Amino acid sequence: MALPKDMRLKGHRTFSYIHKNSTKYYGNLMTFKVARSNPKILLSHKLSTTSNNLRIAIAISKKVSKKAVDRNKIRRILQEWLSTNIQKINNHKPYWLLVNLKNKDFCNDKNRILEEFQNLMFKSRLIK
Repeated sequence: MALPKDMRLKGHRTFSYIHKNSTKYYGNLMTFKVARSNPKILLSHKLSTTSNNLRIAIAISKKVSKKAVDRNKIRRILQEWLSTNIQKINNHKPYWLLVNLKNKDFCNDKNRILEEFQNLMFKSRLIK
């Protein structure tokens, strides 16, 4: 199950903005970059109606796994967790989140990935 389109981030200006204006949270397997939303950037993508809600991008480097199948599997695991645990109550938060997986060898351990993802979500106060 993928993230709804109104929760995804897109565009190089969006990612440049996040890299420059974010607060970083570090874990063993991944890093979070959280920035206040800037709806003006998304106007060119015609996403102005919901652009002030929580939006998320998950970036997985080829250093994590050379196989796209493995990277997509990890992305789907995280997106599934988000779609089941992010409620409409939490969706009003005006933040953008960029998740970067580090190049550690974690052997596709779903439990470790989800545990750290959840811990960083609480640490960054995106969920309660």
